[in-house]
Amino acid sequence: MNKIKITAAALGVIILAGTGWFYKRADGKEAPAYRTATIQRGNVKPTVSATGTLSAVKTIQVGTQVSGQVTAIYADFNDHVRRGQLLAGIDPALQNQAVGEAQAQLERTLATMQQAEGDYARNKQLFDWKIITASEFSAAQSNFSVQQATVKSARIALERARQNLAYTKIYAPIDGVIVERNVDVGQTVAANFSTPQLFLIANDLSDMQILALVDESDIGAIRTGQPVEFTVQAYPNQTFAGMVQQVRLQSKTQDNVVNYTAVVGVKNTTGKLLPGMTATVQFLTGDAENVLVVPNSALRIKPTPAMLAQAKDGIVTNDSDRASSAILWILNNGTLRPVRVHTGLSDETHTQVDGPGLTVGIAVVTGVLDAANRISDDGPSKNPFQSPRPSGGDKGG
Repeated sequence: MNKIKITAAALGVIILAGTGWFYKRADGKEAPAYRTATIQRGNVKPTVSATGTLSAVKTIQVGTQVSGQVTAIYADFNDHVRRGQLLAGIDPALQNQAVGEAQAQLERTLATMQQAEGDYARNKQLFDWKIITASEFSAAQSNFSVQQATVKSARIALERARQNLAYTKIYAPIDGVIVERNVDVGQTVAANFSTPQLFLIANDLSDMQILALVDESDIGAIRTGQPVEFTVQAYPNQTFAGMVQQVRLQSKTQDNVVNYTAVVGVKNTTGKLLPGMTATVQFLTGDAENVLVVPNSALRIKPTPAMLAQAKDGIVTNDSDRASSAILWILNNGTLRPVRVHTGLSDETHTQVDGPGLTVGIAVVTGVLDAANRISDDGPSKNPFQSPRPSGGDKGG
């Protein structure tokens, strides 16, 4: 029972103390409080962000020029193949028949040509003896020439048929790695209207590229030879490096947004990067090392009437070029002093600043915590022991 009384008394003291703290903080006459940071030395690396897809620099789609059923597969995913290596076979039955037919046609034309040649020889002799007319000899001569051309055409048809027969064996056109295999044994491929893709071979996965889509508002900052950093979802804690190799002039419009393709060259010596991975790319558009920096929030301060009243000396101008300048509010022993400074490179967190009198350790205002601004910055001030009220207001009951 005594423990319960002691606990109740202690709770009453805490409630009174908390209530006193709340009303003291809610007093409108309280001097504003500020969040501050100090000027530091650091590095600023502004970037342009984009996304892209990793791919091999050179890929070859291996197709077939003849139709038929796939009878054999000699290479699979991820296999390293050499140029001229057999990858697959297509049923050669139809092509063998075509070769046989072309061979028979050639034999027929040869026989016809031999007959025409004999007729030409006899008619030439008769013409020389003036037994037949020039017209009759010319007809025999023309027939012999036609049959010679027919034989030549039959030879070409036979050669084509043999070549189509050779096309039933699919060979690797380059050295590389099988990235895709799109057929299986027993599948029929038709090459009548378009060349079907059987394999996709990447030439060398140690050299890759990223085709990054850059917004038109940022493309002006991208140039050939620019360093690039990027990450992939497979290794979120590892940053990879690359370099811009090309900025393509061709634009692409998607959802009313105009983008340009920047080709980023990547060395994949570890083999961790795989074709098709999505890369989050950061193009390094500048680099300032060992410079004075302040948080970006320090340059976005909107002074309150209390701040303007306290800054009795007005703004100290260190730079007349307002296009690349901003106002810093310096806090020294409770006294505010606005100073116009020159701004340089900026990244997501910090901005380079410069100006007379700026040194490491100077406190600058990054936020205002007075009673008027606390509602928007930190949420409404309230008694920590008070239960939250319904958003619709008090209701009788």
